[in-house]
Amino acid sequence: MKGKKRVNRKIRMIVAVLIVSLFVLIGSQLLKSDKSKKVQNVVKIEEKIEDYGYELAENETDYYKSLFKNLKAVLNNKPLNEEKYVSLVGQLFLADFFNLNNKLSKNDVGGLQFVYSDFRDDFEKFAKEGIYHYVESNLYGDRKQNLPIVTEVTVLNVEQMEITYLDTRDKNGYQVDLKVSYAEDMGYQTSATLYLIHHNDKLEIVKMTK
Repeated sequence: MKGKKRVNRKIRMIVAVLIVSLFVLIGSQLLKSDKSKKVQNVVKIEEKIEDYGYELAENETDYYKSLFKNLKAVLNNKPLNEEKYVSLVGQLFLADFFNLNNKLSKNDVGGLQFVYSDFRDDFEKFAKEGIYHYVESNLYGDRKQNLPIVTEVTVLNVEQMEITYLDTRDKNGYQVDLKVSYAEDMGYQTSATLYLIHHNDKLEIVKMTK
């Protein structure tokens, strides 16, 4: 009788282990399935300005999209009005860089396409360690964090001047002073001065100060 009890106890233990393992397996598969259903925040490119390599992502704000439309019109109009060009580059950059609400994660740094190409990696690292450091992931569309939304970027002044960046000197560079407005005042930067130089048929930002 004792032998039978031991056997029955072993059988019950084996069955219990199998049941627990089965539940763990099913649970992990359901979790994977649930995550796969949530993965939907893949940002697509809505429009491009081919000759300049500028791209418009579908998740940009309506305000940003209107600026991009204006940029396209300015670039298609010959001869090119550089003052309007640099003004729009400055507005687009700040409207994207400081608008954190539509960013998928801290690695989704805005405005990079307007930054001087040789400086982009350093600028991106600077942004990730600074203003983007605390941006929570929204890859599954479940972020609850309150983040800034840029509603307008106003050009205060545009001045042509000689600008030197590393070994590059542009006698016809630009300084642009701008003001940033938000849907809600959350203590983020509200003004900036940008410095731009000519590079590869474009005007690119080499420096930003408050």
